[in-house]
Amino acid sequence: MELTAVRYEVEGHVATVWLHRPHRHNAWTGRMHGEYRRVLATLHADPSVRVIVVTGTPPAFCVGGDSEALAGHAERGGYDPGLVDDLPTPGYGLRPEFDADFAFQFALRTPLIAAVNGAAAGVGLALALFCDLRFGCATAKLTTAAPKLGLPAEYGMSWQLPRLVGATRAADLLLSGRVVTPADTAEWGLWNGVEDTPDATLAAAQRYAQHLATGVGPTALATTKAQLYADLLQPSPAASIHEAQRLLAEAMTTAEYREGVAALREKRPPNFG
Repeated sequence: MELTAVRYEVEGHVATVWLHRPHRHNAWTGRMHGEYRRVLATLHADPSVRVIVVTGTPPAFCVGGDSEALAGHAERGGYDPGLVDDLPTPGYGLRPEFDADFAFQFALRTPLIAAVNGAAAGVGLALALFCDLRFGCATAKLTTAAPKLGLPAEYGMSWQLPRLVGATRAADLLLSGRVVTPADTAEWGLWNGVEDTPDATLAAAQRYAQHLATGVGPTALATTKAQLYADLLQPSPAASIHEAQRLLAEAMTTAEYREGVAALREKRPPNFG
């Protein structure tokens, strides 16, 4: 598939993915959905890629579903995602609980960092919420959008938002659909950093990505991400602890662990290749 709605590049161990329909403020379409999944599948399969940053081609991150497509849905009286039959399924198969949009991002080997450099609404906001980390431009306009369209909470935001910001704040955003910004929500636990400009937002996300890609053991990075989301579904703290002990025993047999210990003892940065 030729990429027209998404673009990406890889520098070192970090990939940057742009939602790329700037003439429509990166409004979401079936084409973009398919290309986004295809790109993530490609990057997920590339062992040299350790972290992925997701952003939008300026001036927006993603303003949600394309208004022309939404009008078509209203005329037909139903939702047509416009997806191709051979839609890639990156991350699918790890756990059935993650086999859905955008929960599959939890199952990817690589951490995803959202750089919300401009407006994010509806599905665009959901994509960012299901990333592992988020950096936001202070003035970017954010909204769940759905209630203003006469729709319920979409794409699992009613599951994810309370886990990020608590039930009361999640209810505020989900029920009202009101517009907020990263500056308004800086203390809510939603952001790993809030920056003054769109360019500074992307730069901050990429700096963090470079730190994860070079300063942290790649196997430890992938394993810890998997633990994080598996533990959301664990029945007890004890189950988490027992699994952590098993993983720890495995990790201590690796060259990655030996390099980490050597770097600590020699007071130097680790070299994980």
